[in-house]
Amino acid sequence: MTPGRSSDRSSETRARLLDLIHSLPQGARIASERDLAKRWGVARMTLRKAIDRLVLEDLLERRQRRGTYTCRPRVRRPLTITSFTEEMTRRGIKTTSRTLALRRMRATTEVSRRLRVPQGESVIRFTRLRQGDGEPVAIETNYVPAGPFQDLTEEDLDGSWYAVMAEKYGVDISAGTAEIQPALPDERTAELLGITVGDPCFRICTTVRDRKGRVIEYGESIYRGDYYTITVDLMPS
Repeated sequence: MTPGRSSDRSSETRARLLDLIHSLPQGARIASERDLAKRWGVARMTLRKAIDRLVLEDLLERRQRRGTYTCRPRVRRPLTITSFTEEMTRRGIKTTSRTLALRRMRATTEVSRRLRVPQGESVIRFTRLRQGDGEPVAIETNYVPAGPFQDLTEEDLDGSWYAVMAEKYGVDISAGTAEIQPALPDERTAELLGITVGDPCFRICTTVRDRKGRVIEYGESIYRGDYYTITVDLMPS
C-alpha cells in the first residue's frame, strides 16, 4: 500500500471511530478490534493505531480484560488555590454539593500537625460529595480550626467554601501546599462516586494558609481518575 493510500485509510478509520463514539453513550463498550476491522475492511494494525490515538485524547478507554469503552475528555484540574465551584463553573459545568457530615472533634495527631494546633484542640470536620452536571466526581473532607468558624452550618457548604471563608468570616487565603497520590477507593467511597473499588483515583491532601501565614484549612480529597487530569504549571527554579 502506498503512503498516500495508507494515510487515507488511517483518516477514514479515525472518522469512523469518532462517528461510533458520538453515537454511543459514555461508558459504552465498543466492538472488538477484530470485529471492527472485519466490518470496515481495514487492517487491524491501522485500527489499533487509530484507537491508540483516541485513547490518548481521552475519547476511548481500554479496560484490562474487559475491552474498550467510550469516555468523555477528562476535566483538567490545575493545582491552584481555586474552589471546586469556581473552577467547574469556569468550564461551563454546573456544580452541586451534598454535605455528608459536619461535626466538631478533637484534633488527632495528624490533624494537629497539619493545622499546627495543639493535639486535642477543637476543630471542625466536614465532608462533601461534589458533583459536576449531576455526576459525582469527588469527595472532599476538610478540617478547620473551630475558633474562627464557630457558627458554620451545612447551608454554608452548599457552594464555594473559599467564598464563604472570605465573605462570611473575613478570611482571605493566600498560599497552600498539595500532595498527590494514586489511590483506590474503599467500598463506601466507590459507592458514592458511582465507580468500583478497582477504579483508580487521585488522593489530594492540601494545606491552605491565610494572608497572615496561619494554616486555616487541611483537606483530604478523593477525585475520580476517569474524570480528571491533574495539571501543574512548571517554572524554572
